[in-house]
Order: sequence, then structure tokens, then C-alpha cells
Amino acid sequence: MISIALDGPAGAGKSTLAKAAAKKLGFIYVDTGALYRAVGLKFKRQGYNTDLDCDIDSILKDTSVDIRFIGEEQHVFLDGEDVNSLIRTPEISMMASAVSAKPPVRSFLLELQRKLAREHNVIMDGRDIGTVVLPDATLKVFVTATPETRANRRYKELTDKGIDVNYDDILADIKTRDYNDSNRAIAPLKVAEGGIVFDTDNLDLSGALSALMEIIEKEVKM
Repeated sequence: MISIALDGPAGAGKSTLAKAAAKKLGFIYVDTGALYRAVGLKFKRQGYNTDLDCDIDSILKDTSVDIRFIGEEQHVFLDGEDVNSLIRTPEISMMASAVSAKPPVRSFLLELQRKLAREHNVIMDGRDIGTVVLPDATLKVFVTATPETRANRRYKELTDKGIDVNYDDILADIKTRDYNDSNRAIAPLKVAEGGIVFDTDNLDLSGALSALMEIIEKEVKM
């Protein structure tokens, strides 16, 4: 099986690019960040904030996270409920960053991610796919852009969906997530060994997708 790992900071365009590239290649797209968002939503619903002052293992024992493909789209189910429309807010983004720093949560989701890669040709995006989840991935790409560019993209994405958000709040959240993701003790955000750095700062979606497909075609033997 072929596995392509796309890592990078929040809002760099990993998910959009991975989804589009997977469609072109006929691969399964796996949005691993959505898994952590679902777990973050679970803890939020339990009444906890990003401090996660609770018995994490106990809550995870009563938690079910699953990926199902409806048509060509990945849907994330939390305890049997489709939560795709509930996990893209800035608040849940911060919860996702908090839970992803906890070893029990990472262990909880690791096997699910690896199982998908064993069974399918996949493009998987997240923070530590090339470094931890799939260290032997066929291709590892680190997608990046400036915080300001990423904040603008996220602002447009959310407002296009009718979600009322503030640009300055999004930028502050992104900078906080960058710091937390890069400095956490467990699986910090960094370029994987052998990874290719792909800067999308001055590229629109079409240009970024074309550039990514050129990297894939050059590096991966289909």
C-alpha cells in the first residue's frame, strides 16, 4: 500500500490539499485532526476545558471514535453520532490541541490511523503523521505558511459556512496552537526525517494542488 503523510501547522491547507489529492489519485483521505477534534468535543461535553483536570483514561474507556466514508467524504462519529459539523470551531480547535498533547489520547487513536494505512492507499494529514503515526510512509510532506496567511484562510473557511468568528481571535488561536504543538513533550510538530517542506504561502488552492501533485508524481512510484 502507498501512504502519503502531510504534516504541518494549523491552517496550512493540509486537509484541503490532502482531500483534493486523494480524489485525483483514488486514495482514501484520512483527516486525523478530525479524530482529535472529536475527542476534544467529548471532553468539552463532559464539562472540561483545555486544562483537562480529569481522569483521562476513565473518559476514554467510555468513548468511541470512528471514521466512516459517506460517498467520497470522511465523516467522524463520536459515540455513534456524526459530529462533522460540530468540530471545526476555534473552541474545539483549542480542545483538540490540548487533548493531542496527552499520551493516553494519542495511544487511543494511533491504531485506528495505522489500520487505515495498512488496508488502503491513503493520504493522511495531521501534526505527527510522518514522525510518529506512519514513520515509514512512502512520502512525507510538511505543509506550511505564515500565521497570518493561515488565519486568513481559516477566517474565510468559517465565514463561508456562516460561522460568526473574529480574525484576530483566529490569529491568536493559531499562534497559540503553533507554540503548543511545537513544544509539547509528546510527538511535537516538526519536519519528519526525509520530509519535504512545502510552503503554500503565495499559492492559491489550485496552484498548491498542482505543486503537490508534482511532488507526488516525482517521489512516488504508482
